[in-house]
Amino acid sequence: MKQRGFTLLEILIAMAIFTLIGLASTGLLTTVIDSNALSESRFEKLQQLQRAMLSIERDILQAVPRAIRVNGEQQEVVMRGGRDDNSDADYIAFVRSGWDNPQMMLPRSTMQAVGYRLNDNQLERLYGNYVDSVIGYEPKVRVLLENVTDFKVEFIAASQDSSRNRLGSDEPQWKDTYTGTALPRAVAFEFVSDDFGRVRREFVLTGGGL
Repeated sequence: MKQRGFTLLEILIAMAIFTLIGLASTGLLTTVIDSNALSESRFEKLQQLQRAMLSIERDILQAVPRAIRVNGEQQEVVMRGGRDDNSDADYIAFVRSGWDNPQMMLPRSTMQAVGYRLNDNQLERLYGNYVDSVIGYEPKVRVLLENVTDFKVEFIAASQDSSRNRLGSDEPQWKDTYTGTALPRAVAFEFVSDDFGRVRREFVLTGGGL
C-alpha cells in the first residue's frame, strides 16, 4: 500500500490552527491571572475595611466618661468631636477602657486615650500608652484606611430629649459637633471611600444617658 505524507499546505494549516489555539489559551490565561490579582486586591481592601470597622466599634463601645490631662492641665471634657484644624474633615477624641493588660504587668492602665481624624486621604487612629499626656507629648498614629475622601462624626447628646424637632419627627436629631462632660447617647461614624463608597455606622453608648 502506498504511503503518502502531509502536503505543505496541510502543515501550514495545522500550524495556523495550533497558533490560534495558543493565542486563545494565552489570552484566557492572562484574563484569569488579571482577574485573580484584582480579586486578591479587593479582598485585601475588604479585610482592611473590616479591621478598621472593628477598631472603631471596639473603641467607641468601650468609651468611658474619663476626662484627661492635656499638657499637665486637668480637663472636664470626656468626649469631643467635630471640625478641627488637625483633621482634613471631622475628628473625635475620647477615652476607652478594656485595653488588655494581663495581671497589670505593663506600666500602664487598662484605659487609653484615642482619637480619629482624616489626614491626606487617610483615616487615622491616634493613641498613646498613657491616658494623661505630658507637655510636648505627640500621640502615635496608625493608618486604618486609605483613599478616604471625607470623614464625618455625628452625635446625639445625652441631654437631648425626644420632643418633636424642626423636621416634625419625635426622633432625636444628630448633631455635627459635641463637647461634653458626659458621654453622648449615640455616635455615628461616616466616611466616603474611593473603594467602598459611603460607609456609615451608628453606635449607642451604654454610659450615654439612655
